[in-house]
Amino acid sequence: MTQRTAIFPPNRHALYEAHGYSAAVRSGDLLFVSGQVGSRADGTPEPDFQAQVKLAFTNLAAVLGAAGCTFEDVLDVTTFHTDPQKQFETIMPVKQQLFGEKPYPTWTAVGVTWLAGFDFEIKVIARMPATT
Repeated sequence: MTQRTAIFPPNRHALYEAHGYSAAVRSGDLLFVSGQVGSRADGTPEPDFQAQVKLAFTNLAAVLGAAGCTFEDVLDVTTFHTDPQKQFETIMPVKQQLFGEKPYPTWTAVGVTWLAGFDFEIKVIARMPATT
């Protein structure tokens, strides 16, 4: 049986504890990151959509960093959108800035009707970098 190790970024433990899940789980050389949203320090949604998207990516970077990963280690991306047609224009420049070089990770975008008050969520799978 492969062992699972929970990963948490600094200063975000209360959010995960309140809802009973790990920010990320390492299993072997893979890192499975829970969906990250544009939550402010108190856990509420950032009301400005562009700022919410940037904050979701910032929160994702914190989780990846806590595991010793970067965006270059990301293999698979799943994003959730409450209004994809209207939101892609805002999301794509942020995504391209972080995943700008080929080969790109795989990406699945899903339109949803509810994200607990948020309008964008991103989850990823990454490969842990080899240690020397």
